[in-house]
Amino acid sequence: MTIDNKKMTASLEDYLEAIYFLNGKNDYVRVTDIAARLGISKPSVNRAVNTLKERGLVEHEHYGSLKLTEEGTSIAKAVAERHMMLKKFFMEILGVDEATASEEACEIEHVLSADTINKMSEYLKANS
Repeated sequence: MTIDNKKMTASLEDYLEAIYFLNGKNDYVRVTDIAARLGISKPSVNRAVNTLKERGLVEHEHYGSLKLTEEGTSIAKAVAERHMMLKKFFMEILGVDEATASEEACEIEHVLSADTINKMSEYLKANS
């Protein structure tokens, strides 16, 4: 996925996905919440949030809550959908336990082509 001709890194996609999921649980998302979800330091989150803000993917006031922009939401939703589809595939088709399926889906969601993701999704629909 690219933004302004700059490739989105797996790490930045993970931040967007975390904000997306956290926003579904609360009306606001704080740097502390993201750090806790991803198991990383607040300074690391702040650096990533600044990068996402520069790319126009999040809105964030200093020490305030975060909000995904429309473009940020679109990217985050796509990453989340890939994650959930892969997790489902691993659990239902391969019989992988939920924790392992979720962890491995998070790693793989960033590297599979759209074509592969679409074919796996079609397979799930036909065989579920």
